[in-house]
Amino acid sequence: MVSDHRADTPLGAYLRARRELIRPEDVGLPAAGRRRVPGLRREELALLAGISADYYLRLEQGRDRHPSAQVVDALARALRLDDDATAHLHRLAVPDRPRRRAPSRRPERVPQGIRQLIATWPHTPAFVQGRLLDVLAANPLAQALSPLFAPGTNMLRALFLDPASGAPHGRWEVSTEGSVAALRALVGPDVDDPALNELVGELSVRSERFRQLWARHDVRPKRSGSSTIMNPQVGALELRHEKLPLPDTDRQMLIIYHAEPGSPTAERLGLLASLAASPTAPASTPSPVSPDGECGPRGR
Repeated sequence: MVSDHRADTPLGAYLRARRELIRPEDVGLPAAGRRRVPGLRREELALLAGISADYYLRLEQGRDRHPSAQVVDALARALRLDDDATAHLHRLAVPDRPRRRAPSRRPERVPQGIRQLIATWPHTPAFVQGRLLDVLAANPLAQALSPLFAPGTNMLRALFLDPASGAPHGRWEVSTEGSVAALRALVGPDVDDPALNELVGELSVRSERFRQLWARHDVRPKRSGSSTIMNPQVGALELRHEKLPLPDTDRQMLIIYHAEPGSPTAERLGLLASLAASPTAPASTPSPVSPDGECGPRGR
């Protein structure tokens, strides 16, 4: 299980990680005196949440796994969680349910209708991303936009193991933070997935930055927004990206890029589409990484 080794449950690991990020002075408590651990003490958080220290200890140690919705809300307020993180905390506190066991989990497959659909969009870059941020399918224009959108690419591996992909715009740290938070949001309580453990284990060994971010337990879903993509063939492209969850899949997401009609970017995107349609079209070089949490082009 990918969790804090000092806690027995995802709920306990999350509570401890978030507690350690809160400074006493941030919540009106005195910071004087020696502290053996970072952040708030357990009894301090319990006091802020209006619950007993013993009950909070049982939650963090995994001896009590299912606090009421009222207690979860009180803990979220004490931990200063935003709406996404609060929703995640509620999911972790849901009573035990059948877990998806990895042996029965099939390889991720994109619905054939979606593959056919994006293939009919010669002027609209689109690709499908899986639950662990793998590119599962992409149309030719998406791959011409950036090789990071080529099927088989794992966005996190590309981002953390090739920091130069974000260096041109100096946004690598912002991108890495957002991408790890997005992965947390996608997997939710499902931390027993061996594929997730393999990915997290590999990146934890090879990237100190990833190891630090994973330990924070930040949760922030990917959302639609705007991106500036520097393409070596046609130059800067100011694009909107839409992120649409695919029904009847295991957390797959369709990501679509489009330009404002009649804009210079629309003209450049049309030129790129023409180049991508040519059988002798050269491959583009990797694009910078989006600071809004998207592994790939630069967001805004």
